[in-house]
Parts: sequence; C-alpha cells; structure tokens
Amino acid sequence: MATGGLIGTVLLAAAAVCLTSGCSTLGYYAQAAGGHLELLQRARPVAEVLADPATPEPLRQRLQRSQQMRDFAARELQLPDNNSYRRYADLQREAVVWNVVAAPELGLTLKTWCFPVMGCVGYRGYFSREAAEATAAQLKAEGWEVMLYGVPAYSTLGWSNWVGGDPLLNTFVTWSEPELARLIFHELAHQVVYVADDTTFNESYATAVERLGGRLWLAQHGSAAALAEVQVSERRREDFRAITARTRQRLLQVYAGPGSDEQKRQAKAEVMATLQAEYTALKAGPWAGFSGYDGWFARANNASFGVLAAYNELVPGFEQLFEAQGRDWLKFHGAVKELAALPRDERRTRLRPPAAAASSPATP
Repeated sequence: MATGGLIGTVLLAAAAVCLTSGCSTLGYYAQAAGGHLELLQRARPVAEVLADPATPEPLRQRLQRSQQMRDFAARELQLPDNNSYRRYADLQREAVVWNVVAAPELGLTLKTWCFPVMGCVGYRGYFSREAAEATAAQLKAEGWEVMLYGVPAYSTLGWSNWVGGDPLLNTFVTWSEPELARLIFHELAHQVVYVADDTTFNESYATAVERLGGRLWLAQHGSAAALAEVQVSERRREDFRAITARTRQRLLQVYAGPGSDEQKRQAKAEVMATLQAEYTALKAGPWAGFSGYDGWFARANNASFGVLAAYNELVPGFEQLFEAQGRDWLKFHGAVKELAALPRDERRTRLRPPAAAASSPATP
C-alpha cells in the first residue's frame, strides 16, 4: 500500500512535469517520474541545511535570503503560501531539465505536443540531456529548426506540495539576488493560474509577475549594489527585446508575404544577417562589450523566436491589467483567473490591442 502510494505520487508529479515540459509516451512518463523522484529524494528542508555545519557559508546566506523572498511572495504578492521553495536539493548538474522546441523552416509557430487532460504545450522536456539531444536530432532530420536549452527550474503547479513541494535547486539558488527573486516569483505564479493549451498566456502571466514582483522586492529590500545591477541588466533586457521584436516582425512579413520558398529563404537570410549586424553594434556601443547574449544570437533561429513570443508576447497586457486593478495583487490574480476562463481568442483580444493581435500569429 505504501509503495503504491509512492508510485502514485511520483506519477502525479510526472504528470505535472508534463504540464510544463511535455510528454507523450509511457517511456517519457517513466523518465519524468524517475527524474522527479530523484529530485524529491535529494531535497532537504532548508532549516536542516542551514543547521548543517557542513553547509558552505555562501549557500547558507543565499538560502536564508531565499526564505525572505518566499515569505515576501506570499505576504506582498499574494502568491501561494505552501511548501514550495522551503526545501533545497543539489542535483549536481547544471540544469534540472532540458527543453526541446521546434519551428518550421519558414514559420514561427512552435510545434506542439498534446496530451489528454493536460492539453498542448510548445516544448518537450527531459531530465536527461542525452535524451533531449536525441529528440532534437530527430526533429532536425525531419526539417524542423530546433532549439535545445537547459531549464533551471520547473513548476509542478502545486500538485507536489503535500510531498514537500517544488524545492530550491543548485541550478539557480546561487544566481544574483534580483534573478533569484524573479525566478521564485515566476514559478509560484504558475501555481496560481495555468491554462491548458495556452503556453503563451501561462508564461506571459508568470513573466509579468516576476517583473512586477521583482521590482517591488528590490524597492523594499534591495541593496544599492543590487539596484544598480538590475538597472543595467534591465536596460540590456529592453534592448534585447527591442532588437528581437523587430527581427520577429521582419520574419513574419517574409513568411506571410508573396514569393517562392527559395525567395523567402533568401529574404530570411538577409533578415538574420541584419540581426547579427545590429547585435554587433549594440555590443560595441551601449553594452560596452557585454557578451552575455552571445550564445543566444549564435543559435538564433525560428524556434528561438517562438520561445521568446511565448514568454513575452502578452506581458504588456498583463502589466496594464495590474495597473487597472489598482496595483492590488489579489485583485490582479483574480482578474487573470477570469481571463483564463474565457475562450483563447477572447483572452488575446483583452490582453493586446487589435492592431497587435492582427499582426501576431497564433502561438502555443
């Protein structure tokens, strides 16, 4: 009976992983269950890690800070006050899962994987990098443009709270203070609202929560150094979003326009060359040589732009909704839940201006 309960718990957790990473076969469920079980087994209560004399002092200080962020999320942002991020696990690897996303050669709409009850998602995640690479290679052989990237954290949407919740992980706990706060707020937001078949809605909402909540955290608790750091990083993020948004619109015009596939390929190559030239100028100018985005630009393709759309496309609409609710977090989350109950197209209409909606393709 105890064993059956444990297996049921792990399979439920695996199903939750599928909600945010994608799955299709029994083999996939098995690797998801095994991967999440390993995570649960490694997790220890933060209080226990803090009391352990073998815990390095930098980790001890960061875990203490993370609990302040966790309390802040529940108290100030009205995010769930539960077991999530009250434990810590060292997975002894650089990412908790690896996601694979794919888009067609002449389009930006991501390939989706669909499952009963859980709906469709535009990415497929693996606890094994080798398995993710195998899927990526298969998709490339089929003609898809593919992006593979490590994910520092995922949400089980609150389903695993009764067995300890989603833990803090070595894959992100040592990030800078602003980035750590943003990640915790983002993942907790997924426990408030999740809509099957609408990755863009889910991720844009969580991204809006992390940005708004991160600013409030820094305003109340940030050191002068942290505030200075985030000002610089936010300017870079804005520049990055601007340059990639321009490129995305150019690609959309190419793919939707007249001409043969070969002509579109040539036009696409010109757009991507312009992107690289603009990035080079950005690095040499305002960024003063900062190279933190080099990897993204080196691998930029249609799949990359599809992922960006999922995380950013509806954020302005959610930020406007927050302001419309008087910057009241409880009312804001309630308004988002009301949107989540609407048909997909109506959600889009309410979250972005008609002109923007007309120019943007459907994204998963």
